[in-house]
Amino acid sequence: MRVRVKFCGITSVEDRDSAISAGADAIGIVFFKDSPRFVPLERAEIIVKDLPPFISAVGVFVNEDLRFIEECVERCSLNAVQIHGDEDVQYCLKFKGLKLRGVKLIKAIRVKDWESLAAIEDCPADAFILDAYKKGLYGGTGKGFDPSLATIANEYGRNIIISGGLNPDNVYSIIKEAKPYGVDVSSGIESSPGKKNIELMERFTVEVRLAEQEI
Repeated sequence: MRVRVKFCGITSVEDRDSAISAGADAIGIVFFKDSPRFVPLERAEIIVKDLPPFISAVGVFVNEDLRFIEECVERCSLNAVQIHGDEDVQYCLKFKGLKLRGVKLIKAIRVKDWESLAAIEDCPADAFILDAYKKGLYGGTGKGFDPSLATIANEYGRNIIISGGLNPDNVYSIIKEAKPYGVDVSSGIESSPGKKNIELMERFTVEVRLAEQEI
């Protein structure tokens, strides 16, 4: 079973190239202005330009107007849209109604407890990112959650992606327990907020590939 790797919060061409070199399957561009990893649309266009084949570009949005998301998809040729705020099922249905040439929808769930997972059942997203809950924050907290909850999430039969508090030292054990479709990391591979560390990215990918051989 291959576990997909997304390096999120890419803010420069240099970090994009490092992520690809380290073995990322996808890079995440954050369009949420309150994030320390926020990237303006004009810079995002530069980052995704000439992205190699088989590397996906994912736009990350928080409670954003769908018209702006459409513009980002068009201008950056995004492969997927990740919504990381308080968006409900109706919002997801409206996104699906846009018919954006096969662009996938990834819905983040900020996990408090097993009851948080109920949203998976009725949401039309193509995948779900499980992230740690912290009041007032939408991702990038560096905090994890009980990985046994990911095992429960797998019972819904959907694509589950683990996020929150991942780093090269813990991703191996978390993958072995949770058996996710993918993992999504940002602060755990950084030298400082928004600046990626190539050595940490390489170590992270090595640990993922070791773990996937055992699940």
